[in-house]
Amino acid sequence: QVQLVESGGGLVQAGGSLRLSCAASGIIFSSYAMGWYRQAPGKQRELVAAITSGGRTNYADSVKGRFTISRDNAKNTVHLQMNSLKPEDTAVYYCNARIGPFTNYWGQGTQVTVSS
Repeated sequence: QVQLVESGGGLVQAGGSLRLSCAASGIIFSSYAMGWYRQAPGKQRELVAAITSGGRTNYADSVKGRFTISRDNAKNTVHLQMNSLKPEDTAVYYCNARIGPFTNYWGQGTQVTVSS
């Protein structure tokens, strides 16, 4: 079955960095668009960053210049490098794999907490 397993979350001070990883199995990873979403308490889940199967990236305006998404098709892994973290980046971060309009998988989420 399909599994997306996130890692790398934790507690960091404002201005610090974290690197999230998502290891995928059960899919032809290189064919999927991969994304990172986040959900803060009381808020809707929002797209943070995404990377297409061809390597094209897009970012939420709030993280442009601070976060970088990358993928390693040889290791079936997608990463999110987060620098200059702010308290407002605190959320549960979810990995997403998508292909076509109807096929969509989610990881279980990893908590990122940024203290001021």
